Amino acid sequence: MTLQEIQERALQLSIEERLQLIDTLTRSLQPESRPTVKPKGLAASLIGIAKTDAPPPTDEEVEALLKERLESKYL
Repeated sequence: MTLQEIQERALQLSIEERLQLIDTLTRSLQPESRPTVKPKGLAASLIGIAKTDAPPPTDEEVEALLKERLESKYL
């Protein structure tokens, strides 16, 4: 029997029989359902987003960058 034939025959059933069919089909899918995965929070999804292969700047480089930024902003 093809899917189309099954669908046509299902439409010929009474409402109560269709509801039973829906219940049976739904229960048959339960074991095959994928487990629900709790979505990560926004902060957790951002971890490592700016990671690069370059080493982190040294304290001196950070101070120089900060000084340069402040000078360009206020001078």
